Amino acid sequence: KGYVEAFALNLMEDEIGAVLLGNENYVKAGAKVRLKGELLTVPVGKELLGRVVDPLGRPLDGGPEIKTQKRGLIERPAVGVMGRKSVHEPLMTGIMSIDAMFPIGRGQRELIIGDRQTGKTSIAIDTMINQARQKTGVINVYVAIGQKLSKIARLVERLKEEGVMDQTIIVATSPSDTASLLYLAPYSGTAMGEFFRDNGEHALIIYDDLTKHAVAYRQMSLLLRRPPGREAYPGDVFYLHSRLLERSAKLSDELGAGSLTALPIIETQAGDISAYIPTNVISITDGQIFMETDLFYQGIRPAISAGLSVSRVGGAAQTKAIKSVSGNLKLGLSQFRELASFAQFGSDLDSETKAQIERGQRLTELLKQAQYQPMSIWEQVASIAAVSEGYFDDVPAAKIKEAQDALLTNLWSNHKTEMKQLSKGDKKFGEDKAIYEIVKNAAMSVAKGYRN
Repeated sequence: KGYVEAFALNLMEDEIGAVLLGNENYVKAGAKVRLKGELLTVPVGKELLGRVVDPLGRPLDGGPEIKTQKRGLIERPAVGVMGRKSVHEPLMTGIMSIDAMFPIGRGQRELIIGDRQTGKTSIAIDTMINQARQKTGVINVYVAIGQKLSKIARLVERLKEEGVMDQTIIVATSPSDTASLLYLAPYSGTAMGEFFRDNGEHALIIYDDLTKHAVAYRQMSLLLRRPPGREAYPGDVFYLHSRLLERSAKLSDELGAGSLTALPIIETQAGDISAYIPTNVISITDGQIFMETDLFYQGIRPAISAGLSVSRVGGAAQTKAIKSVSGNLKLGLSQFRELASFAQFGSDLDSETKAQIERGQRLTELLKQAQYQPMSIWEQVASIAAVSEGYFDDVPAAKIKEAQDALLTNLWSNHKTEMKQLSKGDKKFGEDKAIYEIVKNAAMSVAKGYRN
């Protein structure tokens, strides 16, 4: 009485292995199968903004059917070397520890990896919110792969509250969906993001998460009788993710200079980043942000490990202002965490080590940040400078957040124009002597209140 669509994955001499995209009750022995003669496509375009759709572009938000002018191929080869340009514009996340230590550029692929419940999704959502707050014009595509529908609903509510939803597309699949839809979700989200990239705009795509994607693909492959390999994944599970992530790129000027930035998320088991899927995705991406459970439970949030995280291409994209104040931040933090564990054993430390540990504690406090509170460039520069230049040396570590709030309030209420100038980020902090003095004096006067 009805029909169901399927797409072919196995082509043998005597049989075709196909994966269903809908109700399997229509499939009976002896049922007729017809070839449609077309490739799998999804609707793409501006009409999708503000909507929640499934991987085939059907609305899930109870709104009207989506009619777009164009359709995009779900599977498409990545742009070649000549069609690309090196990453050079920043994509500000609004999260101080990332923008300072592991900067992300437009067209980069930065992996967010960690155990469950360590704040991986929060980083991605804050980045989306920051695009709206800073009016960067970046389009967000959020791909939920096998996420609870209640979680997706909460996310949509939050994005509406923050005013981000009108520049966001959400591709949603839940655990009750078939493996075929979970498998397609990241590819169709990428096709939607590529539309903006190819039209000279900038888009950000978040895959939450690719671990569930690999599991869905493993399930399909085993049912198609493909031989299992390590951890029972099929042999081409690397290619599964590499062909997906290579589609995120910064295009050359001839192709319109658009970009698609990817933030894939991977969930580890007990912090084991040497498992099969984590090592695969680490080797595909341009760096990773590693979330540590221990830090999370110590109340250091975002719980980013300074030692294990890197950004391989973002340094070229970092704004001059932030680069000039954050040069030694990563090294300083890593050294501090080593020293702190060393200092537990001995009480008689020399004054230099003590000073280094105290400054490390202040930095650690400074880099804590509440969720949904992304910071603009001038706020980050002023905050980091206050601690790393030593203006806050009189402030006890426990009071750093309080002092930071006082400093930022003071600067914004008295020097709005200069702070907007600093937010352009095109000059090193200290090049513009007037702004340098303003920040220095404001920080000194705040610190004065904390002297014994």
